[in-house]
Amino acid sequence: MDDKTHIEELKSRVINHVEQIYPHVDSESVANSLLQAINLSPDLTAPEQHKNHWDESDVAVITYGNSFFSKDEVPLQTLHQFLNKHLKDVISIVHILPFFPFSSDDGFAVLDYTQVNDAYGGWSDVIKIADDYKLMSDLVINHCSGRSRWFEQFKASEKPGKDYFFVADPDEDLTAVVRPRTSPLLREVPTPEGNKHVWCTFSHDQPDLNFSNPDVLLEFVNIIRLYLERGVRVFRLDAIAFLWKQPGSSCINLPQTHEIVRLLRTLIEHHTHDAIIITETNIPNRENLAYFGNANEAHVIYNFPLPPLLVNTLLTGSSRYLKNWLMSMPPAMMGTTYLNFIASHDGIGLRPVEGLLSEDEINDLVATMESFGGQISWRALDGGNKPYEINISLYDAFKGSIASGPDEWQLQRFLCAHTIMLALEGIPAFYIHSLIATENSYEKFKHTNNNRSINRHNWDVAELEQLLAGETHHRSVLLELKRLIGIRKQHPAFHPNATQFTLHLGDEIVAFWRQNRTRDQSIFSISNITDQPQTILLADINLTVTDSWRDLISGQCLTDQEVDFTLSPYQTIWLSNR
Repeated sequence: MDDKTHIEELKSRVINHVEQIYPHVDSESVANSLLQAINLSPDLTAPEQHKNHWDESDVAVITYGNSFFSKDEVPLQTLHQFLNKHLKDVISIVHILPFFPFSSDDGFAVLDYTQVNDAYGGWSDVIKIADDYKLMSDLVINHCSGRSRWFEQFKASEKPGKDYFFVADPDEDLTAVVRPRTSPLLREVPTPEGNKHVWCTFSHDQPDLNFSNPDVLLEFVNIIRLYLERGVRVFRLDAIAFLWKQPGSSCINLPQTHEIVRLLRTLIEHHTHDAIIITETNIPNRENLAYFGNANEAHVIYNFPLPPLLVNTLLTGSSRYLKNWLMSMPPAMMGTTYLNFIASHDGIGLRPVEGLLSEDEINDLVATMESFGGQISWRALDGGNKPYEINISLYDAFKGSIASGPDEWQLQRFLCAHTIMLALEGIPAFYIHSLIATENSYEKFKHTNNNRSINRHNWDVAELEQLLAGETHHRSVLLELKRLIGIRKQHPAFHPNATQFTLHLGDEIVAFWRQNRTRDQSIFSISNITDQPQTILLADINLTVTDSWRDLISGQCLTDQEVDFTLSPYQTIWLSNR
């Protein structure tokens, strides 16, 4: 296909997207504006379909731009130096949470999408990190700051911001709207044209943008192009499920939202073939899976049920629910995969386990997390509130069991959880505070009165380096996780799209089998998720006797004479035939 023919085909695709989203506009005119905004190369070629832009060597770290500070430099420089010193050969993807000027929510109320927060550094610091790692950035697309230039224009009835925010009639029935917060949905705002009621899904400092106005979409395509030019290769579409509003509906996961994701993917991957989209959709599992589309929406989706299920598994000593979920998860199509994580800057979400855990089991988990020093965030429901997420550092979440409370197995549980995550289908992602086993940050929580701050500590890098040099749990965790990641990166059976089958070895065990697509390597990941030794019969695993099997973690080989092996409390083995 020649360049001209491909350009015409792309334009036709964009027009089709626009027609699905905006049936009453001049679709060709809007499509032309979008294509001009993304500024595609004159030598445009089509991206390869169903191409995996990742392999077993890819591991992500999630961090704020100011997670580390030093008096001698801006935080982005300190972060870069810490990554290069401790994680250079370990991670490939760096997700820097919103590094733009903001007014609240630790960056997710953006004042200016085009600038770097000068308290963190500048674009040159971001670009230097992008030169060393695949840079992942948030596209905070559902809402912006209530103090942004756009919203100041809205309040003054001045263009363009005048038409950039979603306004609703307070007399409309909005009871069906799905909310992740307990604050009132509408914020009354005086304007020269009279009082208007602005939609605020998250907080009154985060007014929702009005994507029924194509000019708002055009603004964000311009922003995307800027990020691509600054080295961003992974776009995290923040809170994307809430993007399109239609009073009288749930206002979540609406068809127009999915079509906008498809459109953005079309534009992004034509600009930069190896750039990818990740959708942040902290919602029930079936709805989350829908964001793969037909391999034409998100390249990657978060495995949101994994954190609460894995924490519950290790705190109860029963793998039943985790195994049921693993068996229900469809293999990702080529060109798509999962992002596996246990902790992030947000809490441990509970919506993804609705229908997976019973209400009593969720309540037991919540009560245990509170007893371990955690906080609970709530969401509004018609008739009352419901737990939305658990706010706690992951290291403290594993300090005991639901049945018995705190015990001596905290470190072992914590490492077991990450060893399971590392072996699963998908790309593993580590919150920076998990890699260094940061504990609950009560001081920051008291200072901000924000539940999520308990898991958003800011480290004096000199103090942290001292801890990492001493005999501390911080050092133990970092060294062991780096060792495990190093093992994973060497084995193709851990490719994010390698085959996975769940094994049934009793509720006390989490076990699954991975095999790469050329079928020359198999790995059995087998974990004891209890505080008691567990014996595994080799006959139950059905190992191929003609192969030589070795535990990649300990280096121990199985002999022909062995008929079983015993796992210590919270021990994992990765049995491989090569």
